[in-house]
Amino acid sequence: MNERESLFPTFLYWSLTLLLFVGSLSIRLFDIQDLPLDFHPTRQLFSALKARGIYYQTKTDVPEWQREMAIRQWKMQATIEPEIVEHLAAFSYRIFGKEDIAIPRVYSILFWEIGGIFLFFTAKRLYDADGALLSLSFYLFLPYGIFASRSFQPDPLMVAWISAFLWAISLWMEKPTWARALLAGLFGGAAIFVKTVAFFLVGGGIIGSALGTRGIRRAWKDTQIWGITLLSILPAGLYFIYGIILKGFLTQQLGGRFFPQLLLSPIFYIRWGLKVNMVLGYLGIVFALLGTLFVSEKAKGLLLGLWGGYLAYGLVFDYHFSTHDYYQLPLIPIAALAMTPFVSMLREKFQSQWGKALLPRVALSTLWILAVAGASWTAYTTLRTEDYRPLAAAYREIGDMLREKGGVVALSEDYGYRLAYWGWLNVSHFPSSGDIHYQKLRGGSKDFSQIFQQHIQNRAFFLVTDFDEWKKQDALREALETHYPVLARSDSYLIFDLSSEK
Repeated sequence: MNERESLFPTFLYWSLTLLLFVGSLSIRLFDIQDLPLDFHPTRQLFSALKARGIYYQTKTDVPEWQREMAIRQWKMQATIEPEIVEHLAAFSYRIFGKEDIAIPRVYSILFWEIGGIFLFFTAKRLYDADGALLSLSFYLFLPYGIFASRSFQPDPLMVAWISAFLWAISLWMEKPTWARALLAGLFGGAAIFVKTVAFFLVGGGIIGSALGTRGIRRAWKDTQIWGITLLSILPAGLYFIYGIILKGFLTQQLGGRFFPQLLLSPIFYIRWGLKVNMVLGYLGIVFALLGTLFVSEKAKGLLLGLWGGYLAYGLVFDYHFSTHDYYQLPLIPIAALAMTPFVSMLREKFQSQWGKALLPRVALSTLWILAVAGASWTAYTTLRTEDYRPLAAAYREIGDMLREKGGVVALSEDYGYRLAYWGWLNVSHFPSSGDIHYQKLRGGSKDFSQIFQQHIQNRAFFLVTDFDEWKKQDALREALETHYPVLARSDSYLIFDLSSEK
């Protein structure tokens, strides 16, 4: 690396790069044994229940009722995407000889770090060495990304494959050979196979890079572009043929994703903006959008294609995009690439003022380290102040109390997944206020009395563990407190006996 490539001397540059990876890995591994309730526990426990069922189906040293329940809990969960991370977790459980939910969380961390490697070399190829350093720093130390990359769900793996695709497509843009086209298609296909929503980012990247390097007419006739496209959609296409036409288990998953009326509502776009702010922060949004205006010509087509794919993604998955912030995760590598041009501006100013002096470069690297250390501290303080482990004992207590005594309907966090996972207790989930609103969007018209009678029918107990939701539902509180006696009460739960009215 020569001085024209970076503000930092070669040794300092690569030392800083290594420090970014080591530091980001360390903060992510901190307190990894805590319960996975710090980031979208519903989604994480959805995968955890599946992984446990897969693991228990070959396990013979557990009580038969646990084995049967674990398998049943796995089979009860909807099949949305291929159970890749769940099978990987179960395979690892067998190797380690125990079920430990920290294991798949470590895999997610490693996936995210590997994605950072691909993103680093993509930015280095499309921009320059220092731009790659900024892109990597943002990707690895964005506070939201730190928490998201510790989660047991397919999204970190999807983002890693998207980053690998971006690296491969940047290679192809530089020198379009069939080998590079096949590599881009395989990586893009892997991303879409892991989670179908990657289609929008991969598709946008293919279209943007094709138009940016060839124009419409040449791109339409280029067999390599068609090869990349075919390879990208083939794995997921075969999976959907299998899941919809042959087996039918994916049919129900196609509904409830798109609500045309939301596109005409200003609230939808406000919520979308709030979710983006939650992930990137307002400064991150501003720098990413402004950086797009100054990208190099060789990167412009790809980046604009990615932005277009992201917008299409949001408009198609409008409900989830405005309610589930982790749907914004693919935006992180896009933003990381988009803001790199600012480093070129900094370099020009820096070199014109200080030339090749070493001391200012050391000072700049120190400030860089302090910036990422500040982001790490933000995540560290949050992780340190929360300890969810005592909750597992409360869920086990509830499970031991009610498991053998009859059906349970519960107003509980995460659709009752916490009770299922730690309490070994299957419950019927009573809808939250958000669930009721969602059903109204889908055309549901039941009033509260209908909903209540439907859920308590043939149930022996009503369990409350989500006290925030309990406070919101006045009609539910009135119905239970007026007509049914309290069986048990603690700081963690409230149980009503539905078998006898007051």
